[in-house]
Amino acid sequence: MRAVIQKVAHASVKVDGNIIGEIGKGLLVLLGMQESDDEKVMDYMMDKIIHLRIFEDEEGKMNLSLKDVGGELLIVPNFTLYGDARKGKRPSYSNAAPPAVAEQIYNRFIEKAKATGIKVEQGKFQSHMEVNLLNDGPVTILMDSDKNF
Repeated sequence: MRAVIQKVAHASVKVDGNIIGEIGKGLLVLLGMQESDDEKVMDYMMDKIIHLRIFEDEEGKMNLSLKDVGGELLIVPNFTLYGDARKGKRPSYSNAAPPAVAEQIYNRFIEKAKATGIKVEQGKFQSHMEVNLLNDGPVTILMDSDKNF
């Protein structure tokens, strides 16, 4: 599983011109899945995301987590995070989970996010989405469950 995590002042996702998910202060997570992502991987990623200390404390140091600040979470599926452009000009997506598998993983990840008690909004799987955000900082973190980066 891979994630691009952006600390935002606000973010939203539209499908067919309609906002389907919107948050205030919190994290926008673009999430890519691979077929081997299991409960252990999902738990690891969820724990890292909600406890990532990237919000400022009273001294202006990034020392607080999403949970600490009462932030919100917008999770958007994004298979292109597994795009491999090392060869040629057209990325290969062969490491991304097939759509049917990825959708199950994504839905389960959303369930886990909601179980944390954090307000969770989401994108729509296999849809053309327009993501709008105001990156706060800017702070953008890359996370990979295989710890490739």
